[in-house]
Amino acid sequence: MSDITALLHAGLLVTDLTRAKAFYESVIGLNVFPDRPELPYPGEWYQLGGGQQLHLMQLPNPDVGNVRPEHGGRDRHIALGVKDMAALKSRLDAVGVKYTTSKSGRAALFCRDPDMNTLEFVLVS
Repeated sequence: MSDITALLHAGLLVTDLTRAKAFYESVIGLNVFPDRPELPYPGEWYQLGGGQQLHLMQLPNPDVGNVRPEHGGRDRHIALGVKDMAALKSRLDAVGVKYTTSKSGRAALFCRDPDMNTLEFVLVS
């Protein structure tokens, strides 16, 4: 049995923090976590619930230029629970963010942020 009890935060690299913040706040609908520690680079923290956060870090991406799979489920990704999949799809459609649905038949979709980070959204009750 593992001593690991939780995933506390996930960190994603972004090249343009202003653009990333617009995506994560306006399109995805995340709320800023106000207690971001002082770090030597620009970034933002978002509250995900259950004491978990998403951390955006404006740092050079070592993977820039790599070819990404078309379907995000076959790429590195984080999975986020969502209560209203239709509302999320509407927000993504409104700004032209492409997404694919889960190949397993689950109520889930995959999209990429402006920096090609893959996000999975799974319907939770």
